[in-house]
Amino acid sequence: MRPLLILLLVVLIAAVGGAVHGWRLLNQPVNLPTESMELEVQAGETLSGVLRRLEAVGAVHSPRQVVWAARVGGLDLGIKAGEYLVTSGIPLTALVTQLVEGRTVLHALTIVEGWTFNQMRRAMEAHPALEQTLTQLDSDSIMTRLNRPGVHPEGRFFPDTYLFSRGVTDLAFLERALLMMDRKLEEAWAARDGGLPYDTPFDALIMASIIEREAKIAAERPIIAGVFVRRLQRGMRLQTDPTVMYGVSPDFTDRLRTHHLRTDTPYNTYTRHGLPPTPIAMPGAGALEAAMRPSVGEYLYFVAKGDGSHHFSVTLEEHNRAVARYQLGRQVDGSRTER
Repeated sequence: MRPLLILLLVVLIAAVGGAVHGWRLLNQPVNLPTESMELEVQAGETLSGVLRRLEAVGAVHSPRQVVWAARVGGLDLGIKAGEYLVTSGIPLTALVTQLVEGRTVLHALTIVEGWTFNQMRRAMEAHPALEQTLTQLDSDSIMTRLNRPGVHPEGRFFPDTYLFSRGVTDLAFLERALLMMDRKLEEAWAARDGGLPYDTPFDALIMASIIEREAKIAAERPIIAGVFVRRLQRGMRLQTDPTVMYGVSPDFTDRLRTHHLRTDTPYNTYTRHGLPPTPIAMPGAGALEAAMRPSVGEYLYFVAKGDGSHHFSVTLEEHNRAVARYQLGRQVDGSRTER
């Protein structure tokens, strides 16, 4: 019996010693040569492979024993691909947990309120963390890839700051923004005032895009919306410069001239009644709300004052005086609803 007891005691001591050693290995600090480093884990890479790479820079030791200890300790070894930020001194168990849970570095891209689809595409193409899969496709093809064939892309993507891991595709990024606009538009439409001159949520989206491009001051959005709503209700033309500019080109940045205002396009609200055929920009939440809940009043005209704000008028005579005061002799910036 005594030899058997001695053997069992030796085995127990060895097991305890092994467990203690394993615990020490798993809790060793990751000693980086710098305060932090970005660690790129490739698809299909194992924990052992990652630890060997860290061993090569002196950050950890005994990677094989670490994997053994992790397996014996019941840790999940199924790490996820991605880009990770590793800080020096972090316990190895914390790093393994980070890799297993996929807590990757998140990158940001902001779709700015009032951007056109072309501006958004350029920002996406310039972002180093997005995987580019759409650069050779035109707008129609992109919308088909998004399962929206025949849908004009303008105004369909919600302006916001989106976070994503490195390697996310541009298509996946667009899908998030597309579905977000769907949800925001649905919510705004459900809370709309009664009696608005919109037949569909898409009409309201068009209006919101015009408000987005006209309003430089958030507090003026519902006032501008009220002007446009009343003009539509009275059969007046909207006569708003941003739609004319979009009709010339979505990337138009030059000053509008008289011949632009007189040249008929589907977007020229000086020559045509009603809303243009599509949105002209990406409207944000504030513009959507203003389109659905415009201010009540009598204003039918407004003109830019040159400081980002507008002068609002009830009568054409008052409006013409405001135009003479704020716009005479210089380029018009904003709507010239003067007819």
